[in-house]
Amino acid sequence: SPPQGYYTRRGGIGESGDFVTSPEISQVFGELIGIWYISEWIATGKPKVFQLVELGPGRGTLTDDILRVFNQLASLLSKCDVSIHLVEVSPKLSEIQALMLTGGKVQSNPEDKSAYMKGISKTGIPIFWYRDVQDVPPGYSFYLAHEFFDALPIHKFQRTEKGWREVLVDIDPEVPDQLRFVLSPSSTPATQNFIQPEETRDHVEVCPEAGVIIQRLARRIEEDGGAALVADYGHDGTKTDTFRGFRNHKLHDVLRAPGTADLTADVDFSYLRKMTQGRTATLGPIKQREFLKNMGIDLRLQMLLQNSCDTATHEQLLHSYDMLMNPKKMGDCFNFFALLPHHRLVHPDKKRQPESKSPLPPVAGFGELLLK
Repeated sequence: SPPQGYYTRRGGIGESGDFVTSPEISQVFGELIGIWYISEWIATGKPKVFQLVELGPGRGTLTDDILRVFNQLASLLSKCDVSIHLVEVSPKLSEIQALMLTGGKVQSNPEDKSAYMKGISKTGIPIFWYRDVQDVPPGYSFYLAHEFFDALPIHKFQRTEKGWREVLVDIDPEVPDQLRFVLSPSSTPATQNFIQPEETRDHVEVCPEAGVIIQRLARRIEEDGGAALVADYGHDGTKTDTFRGFRNHKLHDVLRAPGTADLTADVDFSYLRKMTQGRTATLGPIKQREFLKNMGIDLRLQMLLQNSCDTATHEQLLHSYDMLMNPKKMGDCFNFFALLPHHRLVHPDKKRQPESKSPLPPVAGFGELLLK
C-alpha cells in the first residue's frame, strides 16, 4: 500500500538518512541550476510568465537555492510573473518543503487551484503543491527533475533462448520471509510492450512511468515553450543491471526488508530520448562535472572561498566541490539531460533566409555559459 512506501513514510534524505543528494552537499549546485533557467529564459526573449515546476523536490533544498538566485536577480525578473509548482506525493516531505520554503505559512486545499496546498516563499513568490504533473496549470514552464526518475519503479527483462522474459519478484519456498528474483515462465504483456525491437542487450531495465512523464513534459514544452532539465544517475542505453538499494549510505540487498531501503535504478537516457517522440529537441546526457564546469562552478567556488574567512567553511566548500566534480564520486556517474523546443536549437525558417537571422545563443551547461 502506498503509505508504506519508502519516500511516503519517511524520506531518508540527508546525513542521518540513507543517501545524500547534491543540493544537500552544496548551495552552489542549486545556484548554477537557477542560473541555467534564467539563461534559457533570456535566450527565449524573457517571456512575461515563468513557472518553475520541480518533480519530487526532496526537502526543498534545491528550490530554496534557486529562489535565492531569483531573488538576487530580482531586477532582471521584475516584469515577470514567477511562480513555483512542486509535484510531491509524500505528505511528510511536503511539510518539510513548506517549512524550508515558506517558514511553514501555507494554506491547505486552496479553493481556486488544482493544488492541494499553497504558500508564499520567504522571498515573496507563490508556491503551489500538486500530486501529479498533469495538475500543474499549462503555460511557459521550466521543469526540473533531480534524482526523480531513478526512484521510479522499473521492470527488469532477461533475454533467453525462448525470447524475452520478465524478471519478477517471488517468495522463496525454501526460506520463509525471503524474496527472490525469478524469470516469468512465458512472455508477459510488459515484455511485448517495453522491449524495443532493435535491443541488443541481454538484460534490460525499463521504467514505463518515466516514459509517460517524459511524454507529458515533451508535449507541454512543444505546446507552451520552456525547457526541462533532468539530472540523475544514468547511462545512454548501455548498462544492463543497475537496480540497487541503499540503507545508511551503504549498499543493501534490494530484496531484504522491503520498504526500509532507498531503491534506485540508473536512468536510461536513450529511453527518455525515444519517449519524447520527436516533440522536443534533446541535449545530453553529459557528465555532471562537464555541465557544472560549463556553468562556471570554478569561478563561483573562487568567489565563495574569497568571501569566507574561516577554515571550516573553506574545507566544507572544497569538500563539496570534490563530491560534485570528482569523477570517482558524483562527477561522472551523474548526468544532465535537457528537453527544449526545436526552435530553440534550429531557426524555423533556416532554409529560406540563412543570413538574416542572428545566431541562436548556445544552451548553457551543454556549451559554455554566456551571461554578460
